[in-house]
Amino acid sequence: MNKRDSISMSVIRRLPRYYRFLGDLKKNGITRISSRELSARMGLTASQIRQDLNCFGDFGQQGYGYMVEQLHEEIGKILGVDLKRKTIMIGAGNLGRAVAAHMSFNTKGFELIGIFDKNPLVIGKAVNGIIIHDSCELEEFCNKEKPIAAILCIPREATKDIAESLISYGIKAFWNFSHYDLAISHPEVTVENVHLSDSLMTLSYRIGR
Repeated sequence: MNKRDSISMSVIRRLPRYYRFLGDLKKNGITRISSRELSARMGLTASQIRQDLNCFGDFGQQGYGYMVEQLHEEIGKILGVDLKRKTIMIGAGNLGRAVAAHMSFNTKGFELIGIFDKNPLVIGKAVNGIIIHDSCELEEFCNKEKPIAAILCIPREATKDIAESLISYGIKAFWNFSHYDLAISHPEVTVENVHLSDSLMTLSYRIGR
């Protein structure tokens, strides 16, 4: 088994945060930083930072710290931010249009190449330069363009059928904004669920504490 196959999801979910903080340090002209200094900025322990980064390689030197630009670049490679994974979006309602308009996919490892909806009021319009297609064109588009990932911005009740179709068209990964749990019914695909309401309720709980 590859060493990285055993890395916990909690470590993996911290990687984008490291990448973001190191990017800010780089923009501010900081070239080197110790795990102790980084821990003070991120609210993690220095030990946790060293353990996390050691899962992926030996990036720092004892008594010297981490080279900011180099570590930022290495974490970017681990995350695959320089890749251009062909991606489509299903659902061009308010949420879908907002995500398509404001997310910088090309700096996150993805390339949004198509948006689909069944609403005639939005079909033919463009979001961030991408034309919204009729959902009935989905199979033909996938056969031609070979996207590997899909963003689901559709109601829960519509997710099961559209996801099964997408999987049959070759989609292997989902960024899922619906509340349908794809991972249970389709363990063969990679799913990242986004629950905005869960995050808001978590905030409510923390305020109450």
